[in-house]
Amino acid sequence: MKSQSALLRPVAAVVLGLTAAGCSGLFHSGARPEQVYFLRASAAPREADRPAVESSVRVGHPQAQPGLDSPRIVLVQSDRRMSFYTGSRWPAPVPALVETLAVETLRASGSWKSVEDSASPFPSDYILQIVVRRFEADYTSGGAAPQVYVKLDCIIGRREGREVIASFVAEGSSAAARNRLGDVVAAFESAANAALRSLSDQALEVVQAAHRNGRAGTGMLGGQSP
Repeated sequence: MKSQSALLRPVAAVVLGLTAAGCSGLFHSGARPEQVYFLRASAAPREADRPAVESSVRVGHPQAQPGLDSPRIVLVQSDRRMSFYTGSRWPAPVPALVETLAVETLRASGSWKSVEDSASPFPSDYILQIVVRRFEADYTSGGAAPQVYVKLDCIIGRREGREVIASFVAEGSSAAARNRLGDVVAAFESAANAALRSLSDQALEVVQAAHRNGRAGTGMLGGQSP
């Protein structure tokens, strides 16, 4: 208890000092305000020769590789160094951002009876779980501008019985036009949409195959055994 009191007293003094100085301009800062960047999903409509399925799907809240579970815009450099762009961030941690984009992409495809997010109270026929493996601007090639990589590990299965149908990888990449944050964010949007279109196509293919077979057997996309 003695050590806790010793820690609390300086904090209280600082709080009181800030309160007393509130009218003196103490809270005015010359620091540049933080910039928040968002990404927009731009999925292509479902092709006419790929019929929709009379099934619903729920996107579970994604997990993320260590270092990616934050709203920071991550970059990687040589010698396995991971960093981030200062003064800039996404509007939410990367897993939440990917969940929103995945839901928007699947809905825009028109391939499903309904698409729900992880907070939806409605049951679904299928569950799609995502692990974000890469969501980064990569400077390791030595060029002035980075290459952006997005890689998503996906598992889809039936809600009833929690039976896995298939697992697959959806990924995309895009080169930033210049080494400016606006161009890097545009490359993130391009890479993310490429990965999400792949996710949407593969998820539909998996469920269509399960319907044709009349069952949801475990396996890898493309008929490979685990």
